[in-house]
Amino acid sequence: MSDNKRPENMARINTPALGDAFIAEQVEALKKQIGDKKVLLALSGGVDSSVVAALLIKAIGKNLVCVHVNHGLLRKGEPEQVIKVFGEELGATLIYVDAVDRFLDKLAGVSDPETKRKIIGKEFIDVFAEEAKKLEGIEFLAQGTIYPDILESVGVKAHHNVGGLPEDLNFELVEPVKFLYKDEVRVVGKQLGLPDSMVYRQPFPGPGLGVRCVGAITRDRLEALREADAIVREEIGKLPETPWQYFCAIPDIQSTGIRYIDGQGQRYMGWAVVIRAVNTVDAVTATVPEIPFSVLCKMRDRIVKIPGVNRVLWDISEKPVATIEWE
Repeated sequence: MSDNKRPENMARINTPALGDAFIAEQVEALKKQIGDKKVLLALSGGVDSSVVAALLIKAIGKNLVCVHVNHGLLRKGEPEQVIKVFGEELGATLIYVDAVDRFLDKLAGVSDPETKRKIIGKEFIDVFAEEAKKLEGIEFLAQGTIYPDILESVGVKAHHNVGGLPEDLNFELVEPVKFLYKDEVRVVGKQLGLPDSMVYRQPFPGPGLGVRCVGAITRDRLEALREADAIVREEIGKLPETPWQYFCAIPDIQSTGIRYIDGQGQRYMGWAVVIRAVNTVDAVTATVPEIPFSVLCKMRDRIVKIPGVNRVLWDISEKPVATIEWE
């Protein structure tokens, strides 16, 4: 059987009992694989990396070293939330790295999506290499690879490790949830005792807002996107039943708008914010839910107040043909 093929006899993890059974099995497997060595994990605070962190804490405790890299592409308030939940509440061994300028300088002027992913992936690995050199006994790199990543990325979680591991580090990969779908990961997270704010957190790609700030990233457009994303998550999050994922993107285009200065209307070129929401079970296919028009209008009225934004669009494309993310 291929290492990238989900075991045919693997039951769907959709109940607490199956979640407990999976946890027990993985904890033993992790102990056997890692022994008394140390593991480095990029802890974004998303569901996948959080569940991997919780599994590893249960299996090896302080021998897990979590590294939270603020690359400037995170959503509003995320670095603070990661520090609070994992550093203060869960007591994890957490290293915070402020690398905003480092990432954004490398990404300046780069518009090709795959090139952006590779730059972000390489910088992540470089940060790990630097942190690893400060530690003793690091032999493993943990990743929150899940099964859709394997299906769509030919066995490599493109969000984290596009460039491959540095040869001089020789890290061995640890991927305890690589055969799980997102809904199964959430079941496991609940059984591990992670807070709901983490278990039901909106899915977020490793390159973060870098693949939602379409085209070449500029700091002003990135900040506009960050603010718009916070508005979308806040307003749609108030609905009685929320979609599986909801976010926004800013394409690398401008259109004519009108703004008033001293009572006089003036034309100017501004950005469009695209709101996207989807429902899915496994992220392989996705449908578009209906959002009340009043909610769309409320988001519109708030988003157009963001400097530089003059249009709000609603993406109703399903997967396939479109992917969930824009890049």
